[in-house]
Amino acid sequence: MPATQTAPAASAPEEASLRHLPVGIFGASMGVFGFALALRAAGLAHSSAAVQWAGIAFFLLLAVTYAAKAIRHPADAKAEWNHPVRMAFFPAISISVLLMATLLVEHRPGVAAVLWTVGAAAHGALTVLVVTAWIGHRPFQPMHLSPAWFIPAVGNVIVPLAGVRLGYPEVSWYFLSVGLVFWVVLLTIVFNRLIFHDPMPGRLRPTLVILVAPPAVAFLAWLQLHGGAVDDFARILLNVGYVFALIVALQAPAILRLPFSLSFWALSFPLAAIATASFRFAGLTGSTFHLWAGYALLAALTLAILGLAVKTVQATLAGHVFRPE
Repeated sequence: MPATQTAPAASAPEEASLRHLPVGIFGASMGVFGFALALRAAGLAHSSAAVQWAGIAFFLLLAVTYAAKAIRHPADAKAEWNHPVRMAFFPAISISVLLMATLLVEHRPGVAAVLWTVGAAAHGALTVLVVTAWIGHRPFQPMHLSPAWFIPAVGNVIVPLAGVRLGYPEVSWYFLSVGLVFWVVLLTIVFNRLIFHDPMPGRLRPTLVILVAPPAVAFLAWLQLHGGAVDDFARILLNVGYVFALIVALQAPAILRLPFSLSFWALSFPLAAIATASFRFAGLTGSTFHLWAGYALLAALTLAILGLAVKTVQATLAGHVFRPE
């Protein structure tokens, strides 16, 4: 064999996988960080720390890999941004950064401040860009709409979780206000789509669980901005979260019968959010019911994370994940 011959064609399958790495994979990092927050809220500090560092390593791996895709295959990354469904998943990246800041704010406030600043700025920009695309000249059809649309706009309510503790209450109020208004708007059109139009395709049905996240996270953010005082509006937010949790629980058997796809990771973060909210309410009010509800939700979340991790590895090894749709 000539010394100048390049080795290569062996990397073609890996290159194809890189091209088809979906931005929605960052929903998995959101779920892992949410799991760490739920464990912390349950008082399981050591377990929370282990999951936190595993989540940071996982996020960094995803970030480097997706950056490689954007550099080596910019047309594919641009196609995802222009995709009417996948566009909504880009802010999962900034949300993951904000969740990292929330986890680190207590013990590493300096690092948390940098992450929070980057995450808040990125998420604010992505919110404006995505909403501008929604209301621009480009036509969107009801089939493109799903609860995943909550990610860019309503994800703003995550900002106060670390923002208040870092000393930015007014900035936190801005993001909470944006998130709550867009929650009401998007909730209306999402329910219109769910009730009056064709059912969502199978790959998007797991995103129904995202309905649980906005009121649960908004409850936690509202507490941060009110010094931990549980007022009437906080109770409304928490109980709306429970109602949506019951609604999607009835859909769970049908969802779990679907073939696995990365959209199943949408199950994780909403479960983590409502579990954390339950523990927080129990801690502030002494409610035994909410404490046990938190433990039940945490158990379901633990099983979901383990199951999703196993299914993701199996699907990846079988070549069923990183492929064109």
